[in-house]
Amino acid sequence: MVSWFSWFCCTRTLTNSTETILTCLALYYFPLPGSKTHSSKKYLALVSLAVIVRPTALIVWFPLLMHHFWQEEHKLRLVTHNYIPIGTLALVISALIDCVFYKKWTLVQFNFLKLNIFHGVADFYGSHPWHWYFSQGFAVVIGPHLPFFLHGSILAFRKYKILLAAVVWTIVVYSFLPHKEFRFIYPVLPFCMVFCGTSLAHLTTRRRSAAAFLLVANLIPALYTGLVHQRGTLDVMIHIQKLCDVKGNSTQPQPDVLFLMPCHSTPFYSHIHCPLKMRFLECPPDLGEEGYFDESDRFYEDPLLWLRTSFPYKSSLPTHLVLFNVLEKDIFAFLQRNEFVRTAEIFHTHFPEGKVGGSIFIYERH
Repeated sequence: MVSWFSWFCCTRTLTNSTETILTCLALYYFPLPGSKTHSSKKYLALVSLAVIVRPTALIVWFPLLMHHFWQEEHKLRLVTHNYIPIGTLALVISALIDCVFYKKWTLVQFNFLKLNIFHGVADFYGSHPWHWYFSQGFAVVIGPHLPFFLHGSILAFRKYKILLAAVVWTIVVYSFLPHKEFRFIYPVLPFCMVFCGTSLAHLTTRRRSAAAFLLVANLIPALYTGLVHQRGTLDVMIHIQKLCDVKGNSTQPQPDVLFLMPCHSTPFYSHIHCPLKMRFLECPPDLGEEGYFDESDRFYEDPLLWLRTSFPYKSSLPTHLVLFNVLEKDIFAFLQRNEFVRTAEIFHTHFPEGKVGGSIFIYERH
């Protein structure tokens, strides 16, 4: 509950958040040494549900499933009465649900693997070196708990070595994938907290001081990343939503908003709730099309050329432009020529990087 990354990630509508919550629940019923709540059927049902939500849950749970099988006296019974029926039932239910919505037989788990692993579509959204999770990712996710995790790993290695193996296994497997994100390894955090708890329990003199340190050290980044850092892309939608009340007439055209930002920078209609005309630079994944070049890349290669080509006539121009401040100098001539006036400046981040600036500008055409 104290982990800053849980506050940052688990509050978001990500399948990784659901996967982690289901992993926590399944871990409660997993037959760990000394566990009084273990139930094979319950933990396997929760693991199956996690795999349906996000197939990568199988990566985290693979070593634990193998460990359970190895430790089980009645191996055949475990496979025939638990593994096969629960896994099959989950897969059938998933396929039936997807069949209803896709209007054809679809196995989304296979499609997930095909697109992200075999076709490498995920690589389109960026890649990192193989050691990224070891050198940066894991340390960021576990945050101030890291020294307690390392201490607890030494103390409880023998008792909970399977949990430590699951953490290392998951990070190693994800390290083979070029596209990496902090949220991908979020499900290993519950495993790490077992070792952090062991560490705190073995502190005899400064346990309260250590707990207070963890609370303060996690609270500061949790509040900053949750309330301040990169908040502009949410705040700008409050300004855009006000355009819903503007009624088009002969002197004031119907609002038409164009987001000149890296694709998916802002929310869209989920924050607007009215049929406002909006458009953003698109970047659908490359599905093997020869010479593929997405709209966002084309724009940033030569912003002025893209704008001239896309809007050859003044009548086709949008009424509002939303852009990061770093882009302003590149399209200033276009803004001036077409009588766009800056009407709002919104703070975004203290750490601008690349195409993402520290502020967001809203321009309106007069």
